Amino acid sequence: MRNMLKIVKERLTAGEDLVLVTVIASSGATPRGAGARMLVGRNGRICGTIGGGAVEYRSQQIAAKVLEEKTSLGHAFTLTKDDVQNLGMICGGACNVFFHYIPAGDEHTIMLCEEAEKQFRKGNALWLLTDVGENGQMGLYAHDLGYWGMDVSEPLPLSRHPERIGDIFAEQINTPGKVYVFGGGHVAQELVPVLSHVGFRCVVMDDREEFTRSELFPGAEEVICGDLQKLSDYMTIGAEDYVCVMTRGHAYDTVVQAQVLKCRPTYCGVIGSAFKAAGVRKTLKEDYGLADEELDLVTTPIGLNIKGETPAEIAISIAAQMILHRAERNGL
Repeated sequence: MRNMLKIVKERLTAGEDLVLVTVIASSGATPRGAGARMLVGRNGRICGTIGGGAVEYRSQQIAAKVLEEKTSLGHAFTLTKDDVQNLGMICGGACNVFFHYIPAGDEHTIMLCEEAEKQFRKGNALWLLTDVGENGQMGLYAHDLGYWGMDVSEPLPLSRHPERIGDIFAEQINTPGKVYVFGGGHVAQELVPVLSHVGFRCVVMDDREEFTRSELFPGAEEVICGDLQKLSDYMTIGAEDYVCVMTRGHAYDTVVQAQVLKCRPTYCGVIGSAFKAAGVRKTLKEDYGLADEELDLVTTPIGLNIKGETPAEIAISIAAQMILHRAERNGL
């Protein structure tokens, strides 16, 4: 969503009318659920997707009409068995889609995009609010910002789930927390771009200069060359953060774990075998005094078991596991 809002600002500033297409409710076997978005301009889809297929194609046609009439509207796709066959889909279901018309140069939306970017940079929890009633206005909510750009009579019961609250569709578009990757080797170099692409904010740390060159980690928010025995000099890890430990040796892995586990991150994955993990756990308990509940935070071997062997395959397995962890935290 961060990238989409950047594009919205660019296109509006350049003088283009836009339609932000959003799935605000769905049931049954629909391609995408609530919160799926697509941005449409005068030449068709610009970015995003609400699932592809015939429903997305039909939505682009409706968006073209919205651009012509310059009025926001909602549309319900209810797919019976006959509708499914007519639309060329495999499964039935229903989804409600809102088509939000945004005129070229719209100052409110441009300011919203700018404020959202500030909140993304701060790493704050952030919600995008869309009035799907007659108003069609958009706003934001963040804890240190309050409600921005929208009059709200009483606090909304916001959650991690995209949902409609009265005439307001609320979606959390940024969650707090970073991914701290310790070790800048081949797996880390494959992992960081993937994680960045799916919305994780990555910080990489190694104690070797040749493994902390920023060009090795496209999308990383920060790359640090420092002492792995003094992590608190460089960062503060909290309960919302993710940790991936993949340094160049067991001794360094152990030193890093001894520090980060006391911070109770939401996820701590460590590269290596189950045999290695048993020895490291014993050391962390006996030599560093870590409690069992802290040691139980560790996932080793890191990643889903997809039989990956290459750095790229291992990176995919780790990213998949972290996406799953994030989804489960969000109650999905």
